[in-house]
Amino acid sequence: MYRTKRYWSPKEGDIVQRWKRRRRSPSREREGRQLYTHRISPYRSRSRSWKRDTFFRRRRITRSSEIRFSQGHSSSSHSQSYSYSTRSPARPHSREHTKTKAEKHSHKSSRKHRTRSGSYSSSKSQRSTKDNQNVENDKEGHLVCRTGERIQERYEIVGDLGIGTFGKVVECLDLARGNSRVALKIIRNVRKYREAAQLEINVLEKIKERDQDHKNMCVQIRDCFEFHGHVCIAFELLGKSTFEFQKENNFLPYPLTHIRHMAFQLCHALKFLHENQLTHTDLKPENILFVNSEYDICYNESKKCEEKRVRNSSIRVVDFGSATFDHEYHTTIVATRHYRPPEVILELGWSQPCDVWSLGCILFEYYSGFTLFQTHDNREHLVMMERILGPLPRRMVYKTRKQKYFCHGSLIWDDNSSDGQYVSKNCHQLMKYKSSDCAEHMQLFDLLNRMLELRPALRITLKEALEHPFFRPQQMTKQKVDWTL
Repeated sequence: MYRTKRYWSPKEGDIVQRWKRRRRSPSREREGRQLYTHRISPYRSRSRSWKRDTFFRRRRITRSSEIRFSQGHSSSSHSQSYSYSTRSPARPHSREHTKTKAEKHSHKSSRKHRTRSGSYSSSKSQRSTKDNQNVENDKEGHLVCRTGERIQERYEIVGDLGIGTFGKVVECLDLARGNSRVALKIIRNVRKYREAAQLEINVLEKIKERDQDHKNMCVQIRDCFEFHGHVCIAFELLGKSTFEFQKENNFLPYPLTHIRHMAFQLCHALKFLHENQLTHTDLKPENILFVNSEYDICYNESKKCEEKRVRNSSIRVVDFGSATFDHEYHTTIVATRHYRPPEVILELGWSQPCDVWSLGCILFEYYSGFTLFQTHDNREHLVMMERILGPLPRRMVYKTRKQKYFCHGSLIWDDNSSDGQYVSKNCHQLMKYKSSDCAEHMQLFDLLNRMLELRPALRITLKEALEHPFFRPQQMTKQKVDWTL
């Protein structure tokens, strides 16, 4: 802030210049105090003050003309007036220009009313202006979708299915295919997400080309296009995700028969991807959807409560935005935190065994109802792995660049800290999480133990997993489970 200085009164013949000074507080402005006049020193260059005066005068003239143009009603084109009024110049921070929310809303509604009521020279310009007016993005770049609106005159929005970092998914009627229901994924109008969407479309096209009979449990793409800067991908409409269903069921475990069926399908789907040199890299319960999530309510004897049981445990793998071919560049960090393998945390490089580790974490979550590695810190994550699965291999410890986590080959960790006490209390050996000692549970945990092998080279492959005793055909037949794909 400038300090106010009092100068002598100017005499005749003196050159006087009125300067704007920075406002100290709103209260001084309300008191109506006049600004002081400053006498220019004869030793100061007058060219600088002349340039400053010229700059402020030009800015005031330009600003007033823009405001008059945006507020004028005699414009030859109402669409032009609307576009300029939405891009009005920034206003200074003063009380006289502050508007309430109600005034802003009324101003926007009046602008839209003026735009729609204007006359146009052709129906084509009227249609394009109407489309541009209806297309609206929020501050994060998401397309604002309203029920009943149509996209490209083909997809009529019925409701919302979810929103995420990449964009949102809405349920639509495909008017070109007999009003069949589809899930339309609308990517945010942000450059990096549009580029990622193009990579996902490439992967989906490859999957569709290699799986024309739809037998490999991967979601199928139906259409893709661009809509006002938003990449849109149409998929078959599926049910709820396995995470959402379990959450609505109070995180009760899935029945073992459903776990076996879902595990069999996931192994089959990932085996198909790996045979085509593709790694999903982002497997988690949110990216595994039921084909139909209708359910029955049953009474759980062991939990002494009612629970929801899905009628059909058929699933589909979705979200190939992070999928990577073997020949493509491999980023350092992949997978969501709770399903991230040790080789990724230690930055030792990763390949297709990364998906097998994530699948083991998912199956454990289906079985227990909670996450195996509930953490958000790399060091704590590694400590949990050692408590549950055994010590990290020495070769991985000495090879990693993350030596800050280790000292003489051992993890730096304080068991007496709050985090150390949490890990000691909640992390046990894997086999201690079994709820039963019967053969089926033992087989499942043997499969999990091999999927959660710390060394990726020794981790079970999906071809070997499908031959595991947990998926024995005799046992499947006895339990009368529908294993048709």
